Amino acid sequence: MKIGLLIAIERELAAFLQSGEERMEETVAGKTVYKTRMEGHEIYAVQSGCGEIDAAAATMLLIVKYGCEAILNFGVTGALEEGLRVEDLFVAEKVWHYDFDVTPFSPAVKKGQYEEYPDEFIPIDAELVKLVTERIPGIRKVAVASGDKFVEDRAEKLRLRAAGCGICEMELAAIARVCERSGVRCLSIKCISDAFDGTGADFEKNVKSSAEKAFRAIREVMKAL
Repeated sequence: MKIGLLIAIERELAAFLQSGEERMEETVAGKTVYKTRMEGHEIYAVQSGCGEIDAAAATMLLIVKYGCEAILNFGVTGALEEGLRVEDLFVAEKVWHYDFDVTPFSPAVKKGQYEEYPDEFIPIDAELVKLVTERIPGIRKVAVASGDKFVEDRAEKLRLRAAGCGICEMELAAIARVCERSGVRCLSIKCISDAFDGTGADFEKNVKSSAEKAFRAIREVMKAL
């Protein structure tokens, strides 16, 4: 299978680069694409950069240029629940693009909702989510809040939590929407780097170990694809 591996930032990418496989590199549209084989699959990995725009562009690159049949995303995330701890592991089952808002001219939809979906959540491949929960002991399904900002503010975390989300990050809404509209399977595994009361400093402290744990889980899932 041709698998696109989408990673947001360099410190998360390091988990993949240190995995030991031989790889080739090429630069396309300003992005370095790493080609290798892993667990019997043809892998195309790219560091998208932070945020929804860069993530959407990188996802489309992997689909259109390389013909990827599935896009797998791994990385770190912030907690929206007080009981969650650093290095807790999650698989996203749906994602809310919470700063998307067309309600001024489409009052029939909610904030964060695209008109073609029945609610504000973008769905993620249910079969892949099920596979992850069967393959990775202790991993939990979660709804993800995704937007173009790093969330530190407690009140904002409570608002996102009240909408039904357990974690927050900055790329998955774009990845999931591009995949869904392109007919390509999508999966995202996230590991907490900053707990509910965490800050950007906690992210910096924990990003390496949390990203490595998420990558190990993604690699385990590849074995079953």
